[in-house]
Amino acid sequence: MNYKNNTIKWSGIFFLFFLIFSSLNTNASGSETHESKKFEPGKFIIDHVIDSYGWHITTFKGHSISIPLPVILWDNGKLVTFSSSKFHHGNSAYKGYALGFTKETNGNIVKLKENVTGHFEKDPEMIAESSFYDISITKNVCSLFISISLLLGIFFSIAKSYKKRPISAPKGLQTLMEIVIVFIRDEVVIPSIGTAKYAKYLPYILTLFFFILINNLMGLIPIFPGGANVTGNIAVTGILALITLLITSFSGSKSYWKHIFNTPGVPWWLKLPIPIMPIVEAMGIFTKPFVLMVRLFANITAGHIIVIGFISLIFIFGEMSMGVGYALSPLSLIFYLFMGLLELIVAFIQAYLFTLLSSLYIGMAVEDHEAHEGHATHESDDTHPVLEPSVKNN
Repeated sequence: MNYKNNTIKWSGIFFLFFLIFSSLNTNASGSETHESKKFEPGKFIIDHVIDSYGWHITTFKGHSISIPLPVILWDNGKLVTFSSSKFHHGNSAYKGYALGFTKETNGNIVKLKENVTGHFEKDPEMIAESSFYDISITKNVCSLFISISLLLGIFFSIAKSYKKRPISAPKGLQTLMEIVIVFIRDEVVIPSIGTAKYAKYLPYILTLFFFILINNLMGLIPIFPGGANVTGNIAVTGILALITLLITSFSGSKSYWKHIFNTPGVPWWLKLPIPIMPIVEAMGIFTKPFVLMVRLFANITAGHIIVIGFISLIFIFGEMSMGVGYALSPLSLIFYLFMGLLELIVAFIQAYLFTLLSSLYIGMAVEDHEAHEGHATHESDDTHPVLEPSVKNN
């Protein structure tokens, strides 16, 4: 029995190492086989962090294995569609379009002055200065579709379970999801927004939490359909923060805007003739979602960079000496596993923080400050009643 357990344990470990190396050896072997280039850790890390027009799987015998994604361009009223495989990893052009090969255009699609198809000379002078709209299905967009489909599948199945057994106790995944939903409702949304108005915003807060969490977790999986850096993309976190800003702004009560533009208790000379306090409060409207955007983006991206950096150490020392590379491989993998576990914790924490702060911002906007102040004054009067004249005389 012990022999069987040890066999299963070591098989799992070797399988994990295989997944790690199969997903992270993109340019290490290919560049040496075909171009005899030195390993560039900076490029290696950035290629895994930024978005791309294809989904790289692995490199086998110097050949890159990837899933091509559709390129969709809107150029001067004309819709142009083709597969990203036409670019041949940036070495070819198709119908006058190519992957950017200069410092300014790297990672984007550019239009060439000539309608070139196939191999072309990468001369910066060939790039045309015309503009077009790029609405392609990139790696992050494809990962978004996968995560959304996964979330819809989970919640539709749970809703179906509640419909079939409305009175019975929850089972399986339904139990886990109910615990999380009740926790977000009772410990995050209700304390932040209040019992009177929380139900209106609970669906958005729950969607926000599970969307961020599922994409954080998928980003930790080193193989397809994981590995995309969705929540580490500032465009995604920016849109989430913008939605929170719009909901907060349109839900703001009269007293909320009054406290921003005419803050009670502030000396008049901080409002007139130069409205210092209103400017500071108005800036706070935009700095709050900005902090949400940057915090999620920075934490997720930094975690991915550190993890891939530990793997890069194997190839860096391997170029110096093959023996040193093999010797440091176990140490790098230990650091990789440690950071992976840390990122797993961060995935939950960042989803929770984004949700909590969004709830607090919405709660501050919908709160009736005047009623709250009046209630506080009433409680103060009840606590310290005015003495009757007869009592004073005595």
